[in-house]
Amino acid sequence: MATKQSVQKKRSKRERRTKIIIYFMVALMLISAITAGLAAFI
Repeated sequence: MATKQSVQKKRSKRERRTKIIIYFMVALMLISAITAGLAAFI
């Protein structure tokens, strides 16, 4: 039981990390798009 629980915890941590990475990538994309739009306007 304990080993299974530890595995689940590790899995959830990994999933959380991937989610953070995905959000970071999306944020970078939005920032780059906004900067490109501002550059186009200027």
